[in-house]
Amino acid sequence: MKKITPDPPDSENLSARVNATPRKPSRMFMITPGIDTETLLAHACESLASANVMASDFAGQLEGTQRSTMLAIAQIITMGELAVNQALDNLDPQG
Repeated sequence: MKKITPDPPDSENLSARVNATPRKPSRMFMITPGIDTETLLAHACESLASANVMASDFAGQLEGTQRSTMLAIAQIITMGELAVNQALDNLDPQG
């Protein structure tokens, strides 16, 4: 019988990754430090909404399993958008 789940990472490899020098991200695409959470979430929500429209429009041009796959991607984007919207509501419940 084949094993479905992978083995957990070795503790040696895991500790080596934790103690490694921190990664320095490229500054080409960087969010300005200090932007408040509400603003970041609002922009994330708008980006997800745009991605959802693009994925849904593209799915309309596909057929068969490719269409189903693109609609599934659009649904995952929608779920992310709903989560971000809920996070925004949690920050400011009065709306």
